[in-house]
Amino acid sequence: MTPRAWLSLSFTAALWGASYMFIKVALDGGLSEGFIICARTILGAAVLAPLAIRSGAVPMIMARRGWALALAAAQVIVPFGLITFGENHVPSALAGILVATAPLFVALLAVKFDPAERSHGWGLFGVVLGMVGVVLLFGVDLSGDAETLLGGLMVVGAGACYAVAVLIVKRGFTGVPPVGVAASNLVISAVAWLPVAVLSLPTHSPGANAILSMLALGAGGTGLAFLFFYTSIAEVGPARASVVAYVAPAFAVIYGVVLLGEELTFGTIGGLVLILAGSWLAASGRLPGRAEAEVLSRSEPSRLTEPAPEARLTEADLPV
Repeated sequence: MTPRAWLSLSFTAALWGASYMFIKVALDGGLSEGFIICARTILGAAVLAPLAIRSGAVPMIMARRGWALALAAAQVIVPFGLITFGENHVPSALAGILVATAPLFVALLAVKFDPAERSHGWGLFGVVLGMVGVVLLFGVDLSGDAETLLGGLMVVGAGACYAVAVLIVKRGFTGVPPVGVAASNLVISAVAWLPVAVLSLPTHSPGANAILSMLALGAGGTGLAFLFFYTSIAEVGPARASVVAYVAPAFAVIYGVVLLGEELTFGTIGGLVLILAGSWLAASGRLPGRAEAEVLSRSEPSRLTEPAPEARLTEADLPV
């Protein structure tokens, strides 16, 4: 990994981790949930659509219209809604942690829908470990009232949606340029949320913090972060690039505690460690030290045989 690659991955994780903070600030600034979701997907699509067109992905996406609609629903339309509405009731730091449960749900869904992804050994232990982290968060930090519990369940539901999206990608989008899949997700989702946004336009001029957060969330956390992520996939391979998903929640906690004044509790720290460790084990099926050799063997050949601009999508490539 070159210093440039590490910088790109760190920047991506920092942007994704900040998304939960930006959502919270926009909500507190008086912007409606539907407006926030629609605006961020429009801004993100504006960044990615030209790149998708240039990559030649549009005909491939059109040939998979049904899959594209299903993926947009599972990857953006439903989870963005669950996260944004859920953050009305839970801190941004906890939202960032709970979303990281996606690999745990992939392992659980694989039992029924994808035998190749079933967990064994350390992977199965990781599922149990991650679920213990979820229980810890709900028992310590999300046990205040019914609304807080509902908000937490909504964010966990978003993690489950991302797991469904992984299975859809594996079935319907192998061989499609990743930037094209990401752009189509955002375009479809922007159209889906547009009526809700129109019906919930701000009744007064939002403050500067809300406006700046909205711009950062859309262009940065939704558009540029996806671009940097897919660039990293092309340069260092999907196995290394996927590390971003395990670093972003830590950024979400730092932003929430330092910039928003959210409380850092034992439950937050314990839940973060258990969920991320469990997700890592569930996704890799082995301890980190043992995974390194396989990561190198998987990623190095792909870098030698596939030009960077033509990086293709695999089931591991879509971020959560």
